[in-house]
Amino acid sequence: MFAVAHFWSPHANLRVTMGPAGSTAHRFITAFVSVSKVQHPRVNLELVQVGDLAGSAKALEEGRTDLAIVRSDAAPPDNAQTIVILRRDIVAFVLPPHSHVSSIANLAGKTIGIPSGPLQSANAQVLDTVLSYFDVPTKDVGRAFLSVDELAKAVQQKKLAAVLAVGPMAPGEVVDVVAAIARATKGTPGILGLDEAETIGKRFPGFESIDVPAGAFRARPATPSDTVTTLAVTYRFAASELMPNVVAAAIARSILTTKAKLVAITPLANQIEAPDPDDKSPILPIHPGVAAYLSNGDQSFFDQFQQYFYIGGLVISLAGSLFAAASARWNRRQSEADWQPIKRLVEIAGAAPRADGTALAALESEFHRLVSAVLGRSPGGGDTDRMSAFSTALAHARHALDQRRASLGPDTGSQSPPTLVVSQQMLPASAAGSVLPFES
Repeated sequence: MFAVAHFWSPHANLRVTMGPAGSTAHRFITAFVSVSKVQHPRVNLELVQVGDLAGSAKALEEGRTDLAIVRSDAAPPDNAQTIVILRRDIVAFVLPPHSHVSSIANLAGKTIGIPSGPLQSANAQVLDTVLSYFDVPTKDVGRAFLSVDELAKAVQQKKLAAVLAVGPMAPGEVVDVVAAIARATKGTPGILGLDEAETIGKRFPGFESIDVPAGAFRARPATPSDTVTTLAVTYRFAASELMPNVVAAAIARSILTTKAKLVAITPLANQIEAPDPDDKSPILPIHPGVAAYLSNGDQSFFDQFQQYFYIGGLVISLAGSLFAAASARWNRRQSEADWQPIKRLVEIAGAAPRADGTALAALESEFHRLVSAVLGRSPGGGDTDRMSAFSTALAHARHALDQRRASLGPDTGSQSPPTLVVSQQMLPASAAGSVLPFES
């Protein structure tokens, strides 16, 4: 019983994108692989190296990987579905102390700083999206890609009207930018509110509205100084829509139930959360298997696998029935073809008494072709009843042909018909005794 359970227990070979060394994606995947090896030794994770978020999304879209980390606003693949949400990143327009910028429209004709790094292109696209919503031409807003310390220095020198940082409400890019600007200016940076965030999210589904509480990025003095509404993007562990429900559910269950172990390896895992089963987002929708797992409670991987095995058994049974029916039909058609020469020999025997010389020669020729074809196809084998009937029809036709030739006289043809000998070895044992060897 144990051997059977071991054999049928779930096996999985999954390809997972692996980001650049030191990146958020790299650290999470490293932790995930480490925990999975202990929790699911029968699941083999094959790492697929990618350069950035765009490469991760493209690998999943092209079917080169089964799982990938994607960001909701960074061209998520059409075939991707959410397993878990890894974290939410705040879109923060960090303002210098005492800034007069009160809306996105005030940024026209000014320069925005963006932290340089692997995500600078994706974050620049965030800026373009927000500007387009407020009808601010992108060409009217300059952008400078600098390190965090360089951005703070540029703010101090009044070269930048704001810095766009995208990061979590935890140690990360936004916290670093706020701290650097506070040090450089010896003041308290502000966060530009986007009261239209919910409407922006509806127009651009990769974004969502979020309320940032006071002090989320700096405690003393508090930054922001009061609750601010702005945009957020999500990092998601996504799978192809073709992934079976049972596998997707098992992955989600593994991550959500081992969150403490993942946090011990990387603090980034502290922000992991389950997606909303009722979320109807047109991009990165929740995988049906994950939705079923979250809605129906903790159903084990093996129990779900049993359901797939039962369905598979039904499919195999149906396929077997169809094959049996097709085989029986083919056998019937083959049997009819095998009996056709016997029927023709009987017809030759019936036609011989009325044949003239020319017709008799044609019947003789057809007679020999039939005999050669049958004995050449089934030398010493075949169905016993069929071969017995064949030998009887053979003798009957041969006798009729000989009788007709004798009645027509010696001038019927230029030559006597060739001699045909059917030996005992050419027929099955049960058929050989029914007709003695003969010559003509």
